[in-house]
Amino acid sequence: MPEGDTIHKLATFLSGALVGRRLDGARLQGRTIAAFEQGRILRVTSKGKHLFIDVEGGASLRVHLGMYGSWHRYPVGQAWQKPARRATLVLSIPGQDYVCFNAKEVEILDTNGLRRRDRTDRLGPDLSRDAPSAESLLHRARTLSSPETELVDLLLDQRIASGIGNVYKSEVLFLERCAPKTRFGDISDETFAALYRTAERLLLSNLGGGPRITRTADDGRGILWVYGRAEKPCFRCGTSLLRERLGQHARSTYWCPACQSGKSG
Repeated sequence: MPEGDTIHKLATFLSGALVGRRLDGARLQGRTIAAFEQGRILRVTSKGKHLFIDVEGGASLRVHLGMYGSWHRYPVGQAWQKPARRATLVLSIPGQDYVCFNAKEVEILDTNGLRRRDRTDRLGPDLSRDAPSAESLLHRARTLSSPETELVDLLLDQRIASGIGNVYKSEVLFLERCAPKTRFGDISDETFAALYRTAERLLLSNLGGGPRITRTADDGRGILWVYGRAEKPCFRCGTSLLRERLGQHARSTYWCPACQSGKSG
């Protein structure tokens, strides 16, 4: 499941592979992107869970993978591992095709245009890069959210801070012992700051290669505290973990009913 750390790593990889290269072709949903034809890729960057690809001439792509999107690289002529109908975006350079499958959103933008600035300005600071202060995040949360907002929704609100996805949401709430349905207005400023500090720490610690890890105990029992572990014993207390679809978008949330009985202080 791509989150901010994944997209940061992807931007680094694609930047090394594509920046400075001239495109042989570019197709979005099977249709040629005229603005990208024979263009040289200038930069590949990320902000939160969004990837931006800029091409000379002033055109850009914004790619949001969502839950199911992925990028593949193939030598030209090699069979793809997924059906062509699932290819949202194809960028071709001499000898290589870079294929994005099942992206949630792909948008063509003017690099210096209002829509590009609007897309990036809507996003909060990137926790894997921008090192925002707790005070600035709290101000954004109070401005953009409501005291009634549940923490499961607050952490996923990319306007406050970008990069937290569904896995980190569950892991952060567990590590800070917060019940998922706790309301934003019921937690202290200190608890708010701790949630985002933990999210930032986890994102930064996962910018290297390998699987996403939030639990570092070398005991062979697992690398995530709660995510994907419904009905298994909590690593802290042994209570069976729960899974429920919570929040505005009914996203899967995992938690320990004993360790996360509530935290408003």
